[in-house]
Amino acid sequence: MASRLSSLFRFFRSSEAVEQSTLLFFLVRWLLICAGVGLLVGSASAFFLLSLDWVTQWREANPWVIWLLPAGGFLIGASYHYLGQSVVKGNNLLLDEIHQPRNVIPLRMAPLVLFGTLATHLFGGSAGREGTAVQMGGTLADQLTQWLKLRPRDRKILLIAGISAGFASVFGTPVAGAVFGLEVFLIGTIRYDAIVPSFLAAISADLVTRAWGVGHTHYPQLEVPPVTVQGLLLTLGVGVLFGLVARSFATLTHAIAQQFRRINYPPLRPVVGGVLVALAVAALGTTKYIGLGVPTIVAAFQAPLPPQDFLLKLLLTAITLGCGFKGGEVTPLFFIGAALGSALALVLPLPVALLAGMGFVAVFAGAANTPLACTLMGVELFGSQGGVYLGMACVVAYLFSGHTGIYSAQVIGHAKHLRYGREQGRLLGEIPAHRQSTTEKPESAD
Repeated sequence: MASRLSSLFRFFRSSEAVEQSTLLFFLVRWLLICAGVGLLVGSASAFFLLSLDWVTQWREANPWVIWLLPAGGFLIGASYHYLGQSVVKGNNLLLDEIHQPRNVIPLRMAPLVLFGTLATHLFGGSAGREGTAVQMGGTLADQLTQWLKLRPRDRKILLIAGISAGFASVFGTPVAGAVFGLEVFLIGTIRYDAIVPSFLAAISADLVTRAWGVGHTHYPQLEVPPVTVQGLLLTLGVGVLFGLVARSFATLTHAIAQQFRRINYPPLRPVVGGVLVALAVAALGTTKYIGLGVPTIVAAFQAPLPPQDFLLKLLLTAITLGCGFKGGEVTPLFFIGAALGSALALVLPLPVALLAGMGFVAVFAGAANTPLACTLMGVELFGSQGGVYLGMACVVAYLFSGHTGIYSAQVIGHAKHLRYGREQGRLLGEIPAHRQSTTEKPESAD
């Protein structure tokens, strides 16, 4: 009996040693890989942020350049039409490769999106920066696939890590960036086998960007009132509104893009869109609604903004991105959400900074379908004291944005409501046609 117990003990000791050795090898291996990803992506983001700051300052000092937006649009459209057909899908290409790996992302994606985004901001388009950072991050990370001879399952993890690194380094939010990479490609589900590489890459890239001396926008730490029933009910209400606005932005952007596809020659699409944006800016008499709009975002935390601010930014951004200019949706979504939340302070008994902060993260949560990442971003940017309000606003906005979003290549891993359970496993971009084919019948879970 004692001999059997001794043998069993040795067996378990041996198995445990093998398991821990395997896990240690996994950790060290991905630490080395993600250090390389962080160095590449963090350096690229630092260069991008410095360049973006320069073109923004030059544009604001030379507002006449807005009239060259159509010409800038032609340059961007032509560069993708003649050089970038394989990467024109942008962020959606990265998501496609995570779902069904086929080919390594062409390296040309990084310089093309960098040029396109800088040109968009230089000439006065309304766009963001997340799309550029994510595309550069995924592209640069994926170049390691062949060099390291990674298997397809490891390549998926590498792409997720690259996305996390790009997002974290451009916004200075490593935890939110890590979770964004895990959450963005599959709605309602997180891939936990990539969690360690995702965090390693996000933290490494953020450290590298900061080491280059590149800073990020500082937002106020929120002064939050005690949690009350009234406060929570108001948060639920504004969360619904933020979700509907996120849904409207995604739907409008896709609809505008569909209309511009009627122009058979792709380089002309941003030319026409550029004319519309330039005329709108001239009619408004201000550059407040173009570019990133960071000064207005910061102002939203200090005093209530006019109600039209969020709507004008939404319209100009939808036109800019829908017609083919490059950049990202996230910073404009920050603007839209913060401006809307700030305006709500005129009628709701909650602090203006808290409402602006909730809108900042919640509209993004609804549009990108990433409520966890956005909650963590709110905590990283505004402090943990607002976590209850920020988190509640994000999850409610996520729910009420429905099965829509800014990334058509997202797959519905878990439906937001059982009524639409049969939409699980479908691409987000397929949902309108799917619902039309089923004559809009209510669906139930299997």
